[in-house]
Amino acid sequence: MSRSALVENVMAMLEDAGFLVSDRCAIRPKSFDIAARRGEDVLLLKILGNIDAFDAQTGGEMRRLGTYLNATPIVIGLRTRDEELKPGVVYFRHGVPVLSPDTAMDLFVEEVPPLIYAAPGGLYVNIDSEILADVREDRDWSLGRLAKELGVSRRTVSKYEDGMDASVEVAAELEDLFDAPLTSPVSVLNGAEEVRDDEPTPDDPDVAPEDEPIVTVFTRIGFEVHPTDRAPFKSVNESEDEHGQVLAGHSAFTETAEKRARIMSSVGEVTRTRSVYVVDELRRESVEGTALIEKEEMENIEDAIDLRDLIMERGEDREEVA
Repeated sequence: MSRSALVENVMAMLEDAGFLVSDRCAIRPKSFDIAARRGEDVLLLKILGNIDAFDAQTGGEMRRLGTYLNATPIVIGLRTRDEELKPGVVYFRHGVPVLSPDTAMDLFVEEVPPLIYAAPGGLYVNIDSEILADVREDRDWSLGRLAKELGVSRRTVSKYEDGMDASVEVAAELEDLFDAPLTSPVSVLNGAEEVRDDEPTPDDPDVAPEDEPIVTVFTRIGFEVHPTDRAPFKSVNESEDEHGQVLAGHSAFTETAEKRARIMSSVGEVTRTRSVYVVDELRRESVEGTALIEKEEMENIEDAIDLRDLIMERGEDREEVA
């Protein structure tokens, strides 16, 4: 299956599952392919045939964007260099959960979360430590007795009851021994924080010199600016007050800039953010809801209210952000 067909299939699957799905980010470089929302769940998805193509720089960018936009970064892929991705298993690349299309279908359409995750050494599951301790005590088994049945040390059993995860084989043996479900799902939509490697999110990239005047304006009027590296927008700008978040781009108004502005509007609709594109010369006022503002005009903005009013006036062809 081609990557383009895979992206289309994933988009159709999410729409069937009730997600609002953004346009595809058909520009380069790009850290994610689509954004999607269902209720309060927001996803940033990278879709690949071979997940070995997912590098650390892209993973870091997706994790940063997930933090800024309150979204879960996810990779959906078919295989690695060595094998097909197994259904029902969550993998990880650079701190980002990775799912096969079948696993994604189960999670988003059937609402059946995965129980297994891959980590160095094999496949593992989350053991519900409280249930394990309860069923062991109900059976009147000591830690030593259970350890003997499993062929492990007493200390290992104690760790299971303290919250340590178990291999798939040990978990299956435990459930056979006690004839009870003892595993809990991997919380993919919460970033799978309880099982993924503890990789610190990289710092924001440096601001490009040509974007420094725009960043200065946002900072001056009270926004915290988060530059991006591979997103269709140059920065995510956050305000602690009612002005919320603004996605911003900046360049001459070329055909590529118009594509970026269009994608920004679509992503903004999903993430409930406004978007603005700063251009050298104003030829029109908006692109599908992304407000266009001349650079000189931007530099003369006095406060966040002025910016908000200008964005709303120019981008009035998009529905009000909730």
